[in-house]
Amino acid sequence: MDQINFTDLPKGPEAYWRDSAPLPSFPTLNENKKTDVCVVGGGITGITTAYQLAQEGLKVILIDADQILNGTTGHTTAKVTSQHGLIYDEFLQHLGQEKAKLYYQANQEGLHFIRDLVDLKRIQCDFSEQNAYIYSQTEQDDQKVIKEFEAYQKLGIDGDLTYDIPFPIETKSVIVMKNQAQFHPLQYLKVLVDGIVEKGGEIYEHTVATDVEESRGLSVVTKNGAKIDCEYIVAGSHFPFYDGKGFFFTRMYAERSYVLAAKIEKEPPEGMYYSAGQPSRSLRYVTIDGEKVALIGGDGHRTGQGKDTLKHYEALKSFGEEVLGIKEILYRWSAQDLYTLDKVPYIGRITSGHPNIFIATGYRKWGMTNGTAAALLLQDLILGRKNAYEDLFSPSRFVADPSLKKFISSNMNVAGHLIEGKLDRPSKKPEDLGLDEGGVVMINGRRAGAYKNDKGEVYCVDTTCTHLGCEVEWNHGDRSWDCPCHGSRFSIHGDVLEGPADKPLEKL
Repeated sequence: MDQINFTDLPKGPEAYWRDSAPLPSFPTLNENKKTDVCVVGGGITGITTAYQLAQEGLKVILIDADQILNGTTGHTTAKVTSQHGLIYDEFLQHLGQEKAKLYYQANQEGLHFIRDLVDLKRIQCDFSEQNAYIYSQTEQDDQKVIKEFEAYQKLGIDGDLTYDIPFPIETKSVIVMKNQAQFHPLQYLKVLVDGIVEKGGEIYEHTVATDVEESRGLSVVTKNGAKIDCEYIVAGSHFPFYDGKGFFFTRMYAERSYVLAAKIEKEPPEGMYYSAGQPSRSLRYVTIDGEKVALIGGDGHRTGQGKDTLKHYEALKSFGEEVLGIKEILYRWSAQDLYTLDKVPYIGRITSGHPNIFIATGYRKWGMTNGTAAALLLQDLILGRKNAYEDLFSPSRFVADPSLKKFISSNMNVAGHLIEGKLDRPSKKPEDLGLDEGGVVMINGRRAGAYKNDKGEVYCVDTTCTHLGCEVEWNHGDRSWDCPCHGSRFSIHGDVLEGPADKPLEKL
């Protein structure tokens, strides 16, 4: 296909999911409120948790810093699967057979919850059962896939080992997890949003939670000064807005990945596909205006690190042309995912000293089942019911292997980027930028970030991240300033897009 200007493609809030499933808008919270449960974060975990608790008769308020379903959930590839890359052999080695099996069962329960609710409510969300595949192309990856299949057998996972996929990709071993699914996440979650409101729950958008007060019970403090007094708090806001001295920024790291929605030469086959090797590649289809369209994803990297982010879209385009034959690219978007030290999400009480404050985070790239499983676990914890997965997902856990090694390597990476940023002395000045170009520049002898829009207007910010002082880098693909240390992201105006930072960059 011809050269394409990726910056002109629909992205972000205009990406496919939101385009095809308009959602109602909700007001901003401007007055103090009182409720049983305050849920912070309008993604799959927050909405499912609020929905379930509302069904149980609790009074619920859900708030989101932007629009609901406009963050990670709104930018997913929406695979509803317990196949989360080559993970089960690794879990067997580090966590043992019992916990590895619990992880699988928790995600299968998430899948079954979604499937059952779609059937019960007759939700029109393109839900379809699909097999999930991981394919290898090198000898090294082939051995990993074979070990993963052996893990499936030990854990009783319904899977198979084969050698081909329906794409012109030369493969070795291919592992299959059967009876998984895919769907349209916003069409599904819109029904849950309606259910929250029908049960008397309240939803507020553009309402930023900044802190928790514990002097007289619990209160969520918002950016505009309004407070929500409550008995329980659920922080489902991707990166927890409140740390509670859990030091989660040292125990997680952020990665970005990319997606193209493209019309291709032939109808995409059934199934969901993921590469065992790097760079990562993900394939599945969606239906747009009655036509099957391919979702081509992958090319992940740590946030704020690596090459020009538009190069990742170009890499996916080249892969799609080679394997699928692209006719037209319709949409592009990116997502940010959080990784814990042992790759198991943190779900539960934020610390032992805060029994009524809960978090759910660290799903890696697998938020549809993990996020739903999280909501079911949080529901039980708030209602005082036993749940078999509480210890597995406990945010207070520490598994020495691999957590200790990962803790050291991750924080050494942070230290390296902190020092590198402080030593960087760019040669550019704001006037050197072209239209619609951003970059690190020098202003009056200090490092700064500048973006010049297509009208020639320049926006300058201090590049020092307001979280812990690392120097942010320009993200060309998403027009944002990204921190290479802990994954905070800021707009061209300096406003916070992603935590853990909760204060904007200084405007210059």
